Amino acid sequence: MANSALLVMDVQRDVVALADDGSGYVPRLRRAIDGARAAGITVIYVVLGLRPGHPEVSPRNKVMANVVRAGLFTEGAPGTEIHDDVAPQQGDVVVTKRRGSAFSGSDLDLVLRARGVDSLVLTGIATSAVVLSTLWHAIDMDFGLTVLADACLDTDPEVHRMLVEKLFPQWADVLTVEEWLEAIAPR
Repeated sequence: MANSALLVMDVQRDVVALADDGSGYVPRLRRAIDGARAAGITVIYVVLGLRPGHPEVSPRNKVMANVVRAGLFTEGAPGTEIHDDVAPQQGDVVVTKRRGSAFSGSDLDLVLRARGVDSLVLTGIATSAVVLSTLWHAIDMDFGLTVLADACLDTDPEVHRMLVEKLFPQWADVLTVEEWLEAIAPR
């Protein structure tokens, strides 16, 4: 696991407020983060952040234009901050992206290469957005992939279920947080 990184993606205050379904998502994610740190696995937070005035958003990009209209993800806004219950600690890395994938408009690839990371463990909100986009991008970059199904969340539970049960297993190991913690526990 020394060449792995846990990606905690888009777990920002406004996103959690919109998506949290009361199922214990944030505490479960916290367990995954704590387990990664205990196992010496790099923890990288990925946040969506847009500059004031949104110069990086084209009106042709429907998703990003809707984000701007909703007033979300402006750098420095309180709702754009990482959720307090899973906040980074010293030694964790925070990467800012400008689009859906954790790699889009960010220096994530540089951070991963500098650390010799060749395997990613994906978590975040939403399964149908950042997790899916990052998975596809990472496949093309030849990363080994694990998706922690219950450390991903989507506003549409049926879409989440379809992705983690049917699509993601074609390209990644799909585990629960508990299964993954068992796999990385020191022997």
